[in-house]
Amino acid sequence: MLKENSKKLALTGGYVAAYALKQIEPDVMPIYPITPQTPIIEAYAKFVADGEVETEMIEVESEHSAMSAAIGASAAGARTVTATSSQGLAYMHEMLYIASGMRLPILMVVAARALSAPINIHGDHSDVMGARDAGWIQIFCENPQEVYDKMIIGMKLAEKIKLPVMIIMDGFNTSHSVENLEILDTKTVKKFIGEYLPKHLLLDTENPVTYGPLALQDSYFEFKIDQEKAMKSALDEYLNLCAEYVKISGRRYGLFEEYQSEGAKKVLVLIGSVAGTAKDVIDDLRKKDENAGLIKIELFRPFPFLEISGALKNAKEIMVMDRAQSIGSHPPLFSEISVSLRNIHGAKISSIVYGLGGRDVFKKQLESVLLGKFKENHLTF
Repeated sequence: MLKENSKKLALTGGYVAAYALKQIEPDVMPIYPITPQTPIIEAYAKFVADGEVETEMIEVESEHSAMSAAIGASAAGARTVTATSSQGLAYMHEMLYIASGMRLPILMVVAARALSAPINIHGDHSDVMGARDAGWIQIFCENPQEVYDKMIIGMKLAEKIKLPVMIIMDGFNTSHSVENLEILDTKTVKKFIGEYLPKHLLLDTENPVTYGPLALQDSYFEFKIDQEKAMKSALDEYLNLCAEYVKISGRRYGLFEEYQSEGAKKVLVLIGSVAGTAKDVIDDLRKKDENAGLIKIELFRPFPFLEISGALKNAKEIMVMDRAQSIGSHPPLFSEISVSLRNIHGAKISSIVYGLGGRDVFKKQLESVLLGKFKENHLTF
């Protein structure tokens, strides 16, 4: 049932990300275009041009500069956001560590896309998985509705934890696909997020501070310990904000979604837009008395090891599907699930790499995974 504070619209994931930012109305948004992220900043630029928001958009010469400008703006006390994809995120890589090390609450939406070479403009998780250890909170989205909701939750989370946040959608599959969704009214969004009241501003000349100082052997370790503590605290804080958000939206989120997985003997574990297809497959298999379920990861950094361990403790077969590779090692999600289950014995854990470069994934392929009719580390779907 539609809440009084909501309305229904049909929007792409890219446009609804811009719409959420319009309701958040950040102070500063440094931008640089790259497919398939460009529609996000195009839509937001129109909001600015039409006078619907007062955000200062900064058109820079590269993604490295976009993140550099975001760092400067956030350190100065501005509510700051940006967006990128693929090689753009890779080009930012140096600055990602600086943003997190300085504990700056920057919100960045990423339309996840394959990395070159060879050149490919379509969606997989290579770019964001390459940045998974850069100290950013990473929240994944299945569809445009989740993009909208998690943009709002993510902005508040960043400012409470004092760490930057990536909201991640699948390039094209989500960023360019139109779906029906519910939008809150702007007053409700602004009340939920609240006024940004930063402390320790770089430009507060009455109370001077230092950002990015030299830290040698006697102090660097302590900075990193504090950063890790903050990241771990994001688990509980994210759940708290999700509990607040369901009250105003009726939509419930968590560390991961369990779909018919409680008591299931065969469990698929994955991230992103393919979850919708996987749910259909599980429904079909359940009708055939196949005891199958799904766990869709939502919060990837920090990773919920203990919670995942509990959710999978009764599974006999666990199939982990990654839309990215770790060349020379196990894929990223498979590695995290394996660590989660290190004290649980008896379950068979399989690794499947799929959908690289935007390759389509069909129901029959997901069914073959759940029925065990696949080769481990399959790279063709």
